[in-house]
Amino acid sequence: MKKYRLGLVFALAAPLLALVALLVPGQGSAPARAAAAPPGSRVAVLAGGCFWGMEDVFENLKGVSNVVAGFSGGSAATAQYETVSTGTTGHAESVEITYDPKRISYAQLLAVFFTVAHDPTQLNRQGPDAGTQYRSVVFYADDAQRREAQAYVHQLTAQKRFPDPIVTQILPLRGFYAAEAYHQHFAQLHPDYPYIVINDAPKVVALRQRFPALVKPSSN
Repeated sequence: MKKYRLGLVFALAAPLLALVALLVPGQGSAPARAAAAPPGSRVAVLAGGCFWGMEDVFENLKGVSNVVAGFSGGSAATAQYETVSTGTTGHAESVEITYDPKRISYAQLLAVFFTVAHDPTQLNRQGPDAGTQYRSVVFYADDAQRREAQAYVHQLTAQKRFPDPIVTQILPLRGFYAAEAYHQHFAQLHPDYPYIVINDAPKVVALRQRFPALVKPSSN
């Protein structure tokens, strides 16, 4: 389970929310089905802490047609939330981003990932969450993604963009496994949930401030 570190009430709320989600139509525990990708679209898989916030950030980008919260780095047999939460599976909480390269580039996704979506200098943790399942990873699908990710990390390091070293792993994508249905679009469905308000909503605010040209028009 996530270590919210927000007090006993918040710690108890997460499993209760999961139980309620199982009882609500459309919010069961079965993994989300992947949406049919639009012609010409590509996929990026990134890990940087709790997938709720990562998903919310990338869902707000123009050219992104779908984001799925899930797991990468381990086997299909251990790709369940409770198992991954033990920190022993090799999995990292990840997001699979389907995007149109004619509207948003992989380089732009990396810029958002490294400067808004998470802190790439935190080792095996992100904010209040600790464990290898919250580590920072770029899972590359091909050599082009690998080279681009390595070059971007080198650029950020040369520019001394962060006071501490970047610890992001750059690893081949061996598989992506969707998380349970109640984790999908969690921030959008539960914007007032305390964990979201404190840890994830500020990332979307920062996204709109730093990358206004990349953000979808607000529905408000």
